[in-house]
Amino acid sequence: MIQQIYPSTAHPFRYELNKDMHFAAAHYIPSESAGECSKLHGHTYFANVTIAGNELDESGFLVNFALIKKLIHNRFDHSSLNEHTDLFSDEDPSLFPTTENVARILYEITQELLDGTTNKPQCVQIFLRETPTSYVVFRPHAGRAL
Repeated sequence: MIQQIYPSTAHPFRYELNKDMHFAAAHYIPSESAGECSKLHGHTYFANVTIAGNELDESGFLVNFALIKKLIHNRFDHSSLNEHTDLFSDEDPSLFPTTENVARILYEITQELLDGTTNKPQCVQIFLRETPTSYVVFRPHAGRAL
């Protein structure tokens, strides 16, 4: 993977971890207004997950990089996002697998994993590139306690 520079987010934590990964996945947007995107098609998504915290775990990690890869890459690579019905829906626009919603859901599943750790780091940003010219940045809203 080519090293990329991502938009950064300010945070008050001592440590910041970034994990880059890619996954190939198909999807369609179940809306007539999505035009060509309403047809099944695929992308090689490039994701960057930014995690921050003040304390390391019992292994000296903020979080093990392998856990983040397993959580995202191993789950979504070579799949159809629409078939992940535990996360996406053809009925609710907030759960259509648009790049915006995929980025938010990557945040949600990452933060759920982090909430179960002893050191409680925070996912502060998801950068998700769908094509070479299009990407989304998701950050938890300002109201989320860090």
